[in-house]
Amino acid sequence: MEKKKIRIKDIAQLAGVSIGTVDRVLHNRGKVSDEALQKVLETLHQIDYKPNLIARTLGSKKTYRIAVLIPDPSLDEYWAQSEQGITQAETEWAQYEFSIEPFYFNLYDKESFRSVAEEVTEANPDGILVAPIFYHEALPYFQKFKDMGIPYILFNTNIPEVEPLSFIGQNLYSSGKVGAELMCLGQGGSGNFVVLHINEDSHNSIHLLEKERGFKEYFAEHNGTDYNIKTLDLGNLKETAIEKEVENLLADPKLKGILVSTSKGTSLVSSILEKSGKKDIRLVGYDLLKENIHYLRAGIIDFLINQNPKRQAFLGINYLANHLLLKKAPPHFDLFPLEIITQQNLESYLESTFH
Repeated sequence: MEKKKIRIKDIAQLAGVSIGTVDRVLHNRGKVSDEALQKVLETLHQIDYKPNLIARTLGSKKTYRIAVLIPDPSLDEYWAQSEQGITQAETEWAQYEFSIEPFYFNLYDKESFRSVAEEVTEANPDGILVAPIFYHEALPYFQKFKDMGIPYILFNTNIPEVEPLSFIGQNLYSSGKVGAELMCLGQGGSGNFVVLHINEDSHNSIHLLEKERGFKEYFAEHNGTDYNIKTLDLGNLKETAIEKEVENLLADPKLKGILVSTSKGTSLVSSILEKSGKKDIRLVGYDLLKENIHYLRAGIIDFLINQNPKRQAFLGINYLANHLLLKKAPPHFDLFPLEIITQQNLESYLESTFH
C-alpha cells in the first residue's frame, strides 16, 4: 500500500500552528517564534517527514558542533565501547548537519586531561559530552563552559555540584551495595573482603569512591562486626607489581571475596586468580569487556555489574542534539539499571539488541 502523503496542512494540525508557520519553517523564510519553531520541528521529527529536507533547512541556518571529551579508546576497551556509542549517534544525526568531534585524553595522565580540555574550550563548541574521571582537574573547566554559555552533559561519573544539563550512568553508591550483596550470597558476611581500585587513582575518582562507599555501607548495615574490609588502591602500577599485591592478598586464608571497581582491572585480577588456582574466592567486577566475558564463562568471575558505556555515550549525544536542535530538555538524571550478569544469563544478554 502506498504511504499516505503528508501535507503541510497535516503538519500544521499536528503541531497546533498555522499553515503559514509550517511553510516558513520548511522553506526558511520569514520570522517564526521559538515556541512555534519547536512545535513544528518536534512534529517533523516524530513523523519522520522528509529528513533530508529538514537537514537542508536547518543546515542553512546553523551546523551544530558537539565536542566529546573522553579517555582515549585505544587505551581501554571500556572507552572503546563508549566510542561505539558516539559513532552510532553520529550516524543517526548526520542528516541534521551535526558535527561531532571526539577529544581524547590519556586515561592515566591528568595533565593530558587538562591539555585536551583546554583544546575543547578553545574550540568553543555548541555542546559538550564529558566523562570527568579526573575530579579536581575537571572542576575549573566546567566553570569555563558555564561562563561561555556552553551546555554540557556528564556520563559515567556524576559531579552534581557543577550542575550539568544531564547525567547519564548508574547510581554508583547503589552499585557498590549491590556488589557487597552479591559478595555475601550463600556465604554470609563473615571473613575478609577486599575492594581493589586498579588503573585509576581512587582519590581523584568519585566514581570509584562511591562504589567503595556503597560496598562498605552494605556490610555495616547487614553483617554486624564479624567481617573485615580492606581497600587497596593500586592505581597505575605495572602489572607485575599488581600481581604481587594480589598474590599477597590471596595468601590470607580468611579472604572470601574481592570487588574490583574498574572493568579493565577485573580481567587482570581474574588472570591472577586463574594462575593461582583460587576459584573459591568470590570475584565481583564490572562490564562486558572481551576478557571479562572469557573469565565469567570460565567461572573465575562470579558476577559482572554491567554499566553499558556504549549506551551512555549514545544517549549523551542524543540528549545534546535534541537540546540544541529542538530546545528539548533532557532528564536531569538518566540512571541506568544495575544489570547483574552471570554465567546463566550472559548469552541471552549478548544476543539481545538492547545493549
